[in-house]
Amino acid sequence: MKPFALAAFAAAALSLTGCGENLGAGKPLNVVSGHIVMGATPDRPAVGYFRVQGGPRDVELVAVTADLAQRVEMHESVHENGVTTMKPLLRADVPAKGELVFKQGGKHLMIWGINGAAVRAGKLPMAFVFTNNNNERILFDMVIKPAEGAAAGGEMDHGAMNHGSMEGGAGKAAPDAAKK
Repeated sequence: MKPFALAAFAAAALSLTGCGENLGAGKPLNVVSGHIVMGATPDRPAVGYFRVQGGPRDVELVAVTADLAQRVEMHESVHENGVTTMKPLLRADVPAKGELVFKQGGKHLMIWGINGAAVRAGKLPMAFVFTNNNNERILFDMVIKPAEGAAAGGEMDHGAMNHGSMEGGAGKAAPDAAKK
């Protein structure tokens, strides 16, 4: 009886191995890189950039959350008629075996109120929620980088400032431009 049970177990293991190879062909869905750039001032939101590697099927990213932040939103910079605006994103496509990239000047995260402990630790644990397998969640620690100056997040348009009026102490236009 033991040889029969052993043979049945071996046959079952081989059949499961074969199925797994057919169903899971290719690389799995995964967040492969990402970082956050803090806002230039404490009242400005941080910006998040990342890259998702697509798995065997098309899916959509429907949310990114962080327990150690007050609010996280997906946005996209859109250039229309010579004007750049930001629009909220409800979802973003992740093509099978392709990639989804959130980068400066395109899709990005806006992150408000990051907990001070996360900032000191240099990383923010985030959950990426997808439309597969009952809203699969992938956890990923986003590295936190300090602000690269006021222009890093696009908060200040130096081209729109009147630099001539700032010379010689007659620069009342400069504080107003910095508030925008």
